[in-house]
Amino acid sequence: MRNMNFNDMLSARTKEVGLVVETYLPPVEGYQSTVLAAMDYSVRAGGKRLRPMLMEETYRLFGGNGKEIEPFMAAMEMIHTSSLIHDDLPCMDNDTLRRGLPTAWVKFGYDMAVLAGDGLLIYSMETAAKALSMTDRPDLVARCMGILAEKTGIHGMIGGQTVDVELAGKPIPKEKLHFIYRLKTGALLEASMMIGALLGGADERQLKLVENMASCLGMAFQIQDDILDLTSSAEVLGKPVHSDEKNHKTTYVTLEGIKKAKQDVEMISEEAISCLHELPGQNEFLEALIRMLVNREK
Repeated sequence: MRNMNFNDMLSARTKEVGLVVETYLPPVEGYQSTVLAAMDYSVRAGGKRLRPMLMEETYRLFGGNGKEIEPFMAAMEMIHTSSLIHDDLPCMDNDTLRRGLPTAWVKFGYDMAVLAGDGLLIYSMETAAKALSMTDRPDLVARCMGILAEKTGIHGMIGGQTVDVELAGKPIPKEKLHFIYRLKTGALLEASMMIGALLGGADERQLKLVENMASCLGMAFQIQDDILDLTSSAEVLGKPVHSDEKNHKTTYVTLEGIKKAKQDVEMISEEAISCLHELPGQNEFLEALIRMLVNREK
């Protein structure tokens, strides 16, 4: 990495990961082609591909070098995209712009957007299952599928989203806000890095360290998101700003103030880096990526 600028490497890795993800997308054909087109459009709309990238970099940290990680990378991006499709719906955040493009419900209609989100969610498990035939450790792949489902469902992302939706427009106590952030944002990051670690050969102690590292990263990432919603512009972010304020949402910034929010991002991200340094192996790009995520401007 020393021979290559981080931004150049990030750009190259984003393209590589994007190609892996797109390889696993179903063809747009048949009588159900409309929902397939909406799924395809939403995944190909771009994005940072952070979760599959973190998954693969954690896999590499532990010495993984096989292909069985790739179906999980694609599955994770499908799950993440499904959550964005549903987040943007009129019954949720009612957003019309995502990654600089019309949101799925604006382009394909409310009904097809719901189905596209559902379609990506279930197709992700079908995709992850393809790793079973690509490894001599199907037991590890099965465990990773369990982690993927758990961190996506009622004890993970969907559980966090439930509390978020229920409390929309109402004051949220600090402990519930932490719960929402830990599950809604943190859970998929935890799943990504835990799956990478497990398939790469991590033991149970290392797996717990990775989970804690990812949890800290998720919290710092979400707080930074709150800060950017207040301080950035739609042109830079590629999505509407001040949407939290518009929707009367309690955020970390409204509870703690922007100065403390910025200090806490720094403190929590350093805890994530500290966990990384306790793990075996070395991955300079992974460390730089974690630091970039919590200091990003979009």
